[in-house]
Amino acid sequence: MKSIGGFSLILGLAGWTVSALAADETGITVPQGFTATVFADNLGRGRHMAVRSDGAVYLALRRKSDGSGIVALRDSDGDGEADVIRRFGDIEGTGIGFYKGQLYFGSDDAIWRFSFAGSDLMPSGDPELMISDFPEQRQHAVKPFTFDEAGNLYVSIGAPSNACQVKMRTKGSPGQVPCQQLERQSGIWRFSADVPGQTQEADGHRYATGTRNAMALDWNFEAGALFFGTHGRDQLSAFWPDFYSDEDNADLPSEEFHQAADGGNYGWPYTYWNHRQDKRITAPEYGGDGKTEATQGIYTDPAIGFPAHWAPNDLVFYTGGAFPETYHGGAFLAFHGSWNRAPLPQAGFNVVFIPFENGAPTGDWSVFADGFAGAEELANPRNARFRPTGVAVGPDGALYISDSMKGRVWRITYEGS
Repeated sequence: MKSIGGFSLILGLAGWTVSALAADETGITVPQGFTATVFADNLGRGRHMAVRSDGAVYLALRRKSDGSGIVALRDSDGDGEADVIRRFGDIEGTGIGFYKGQLYFGSDDAIWRFSFAGSDLMPSGDPELMISDFPEQRQHAVKPFTFDEAGNLYVSIGAPSNACQVKMRTKGSPGQVPCQQLERQSGIWRFSADVPGQTQEADGHRYATGTRNAMALDWNFEAGALFFGTHGRDQLSAFWPDFYSDEDNADLPSEEFHQAADGGNYGWPYTYWNHRQDKRITAPEYGGDGKTEATQGIYTDPAIGFPAHWAPNDLVFYTGGAFPETYHGGAFLAFHGSWNRAPLPQAGFNVVFIPFENGAPTGDWSVFADGFAGAEELANPRNARFRPTGVAVGPDGALYISDSMKGRVWRITYEGS
């Protein structure tokens, strides 16, 4: 058992321990019995991934590379490395996923759909505009999404601020009452997955609110429910030094992991989750002093509170059969790593595993893949060697992890202990 920022976590499952397996070659460590290999490298600023039923991997790019925002990868000879690499799409973004054999892509301001002729690696034509008219914003503008079994598409729309202050990111500035950003942002909206030409205002249903930046979301088919991890707010000590020390800021607030419910309210910007007190606390912009508990009965408590500022960036449920039984039905959550823990070292930069039983998290979690940062201590996240930002499961049960620094994609397989 290891403690990080007041949290306890289990390093290893079923008696396994984290090993430095091939870390010199791949840059990361994985549990004993697993093998990490480099599937592809130097692809661009990688974000989320989608794996087609034939094993082709598609990587979204945050910034276009060679004029394109999507990279298509195929391992044609079965050696575990991509030997066919193609690029397409005159758009850039984060969200990407397959539904009924078609590839959906989330740019900052729209959701697009690409169609394919049979098993062709490249799409057969220009993308179709599925959803548009999202609010323009500079902060947290990306559009991650997921699908359920009923033909619905869930799109996360981030908050365009830290805490909805009257003067953005200004010391002592109070919060807006009410926070107008909750009207069309800071939540998860539901759309039809099959209907082109939708707009947020005309066709979107606000499924969840109070999610500052729910980058990591996936539908759990066993539970029949949406789960998400959201980025918590920043700069408590910088803006409210009377109530918070720098050490408090490094440890607060928790990064929240939730099961979403239609109509659920998850607390931003009025509150945050404090793992020290195991309570939801009123934010200082709204009259809080670091101790005052939020009004009960309005906001949902998280299923898990992860360490502060780790930045959950992608979530996938393990539906494959190649990993040990312990992993079946559980979730892999990619953390991009922190920037807001000074003067303490930055932290995160890993992929964790969350066991599930009967469609619900057990509460325990473990670091599954680590070493991305490339250093024991890191003051600036820009100095990280890698930053995990996407996770996906292939039809053969392999786990793929993407990186936003150098555009590396890892393939994780289980070889046995």
